[in-house]
Amino acid sequence: MTYVIGSACVDIVDKSCMQECPADCIYEGDRAMYINPNECVDCGACRIACRVDAIYYDADLPDEEAQFLEDNAAFFTLTLPGRDAPLGDPGGALKVGRVGADTPLVAALPPSTTQHP
Repeated sequence: MTYVIGSACVDIVDKSCMQECPADCIYEGDRAMYINPNECVDCGACRIACRVDAIYYDADLPDEEAQFLEDNAAFFTLTLPGRDAPLGDPGGALKVGRVGADTPLVAALPPSTTQHP
């Protein structure tokens, strides 16, 4: 089980979740944030900190957000644009820094018109 970042994060990238995560498992793409399911310790600190309510426990994902469960995992298993290999489980977002690429799902989404809180 893990937490998942859904569509409300796209083009917002608030990072309040990243600051609160004790496992340092939330990575920054280009247009969204992604939780590494292998590094997440299921504490829920990210969900509480998220200002746009974009984070769900995987068992509580609304149907319209279900595709983001696989998508969050794909960020770490696919070779993303501009990268030579999948990100894998690097053991911490801070040492990786901003990845600057997104999964095909997020990259294909239309730009968000939601304003940062």
